[in-house]
Amino acid sequence: QVQLVESGGGLVQAGGSLRLSCAASGRTVERMPMAWFSQAPGKAREFVAALTWTGDTIRYADSVKGRFTISADNAKNTVYLAMNSLKPEDTAVYYCAATSYSSGPGVRRVDYDWWGQGTQVTVSS
Repeated sequence: QVQLVESGGGLVQAGGSLRLSCAASGRTVERMPMAWFSQAPGKAREFVAALTWTGDTIRYADSVKGRFTISADNAKNTVYLAMNSLKPEDTAVYYCAATSYSSGPGVRRVDYDWWGQGTQVTVSS
C-alpha cells in the first residue's frame, strides 16, 4: 500500500509560479516511478511529468517542457513539480501517481497504480 498526498496548489496570475509537493508513505517507494498528471473539468487526465527516485529517467509532456521541473527529495520521500511561466491553460487539478511497474516511468494513466487526492491549480489571465 502506498499513500500519496499532494499540496501546494493555489491561484496565481499568468506568468507566475507554483511548486507542488507529493509526500509518499507506506510501501517502499524509492524504486517506484512517480508522475504528475493534470485534469481540467470535463477533460481527460493528462500526463505532465514523471521520474524515478534516482532521477536517472525523467519525462515531460511537450506542453510543459522548459516551464515545469519534476524532482525528488529521497530523504523526505517527496516529489515536487516546480511550475514556472504558468498559463491559463495549465488550470487543472494536479495528481501525484506511483507505479510498481519496473519498466520505467510511463506516460499513460493506466501505467500507474496509486493516486493522491489532487491539488487545484488555477491560473488567471
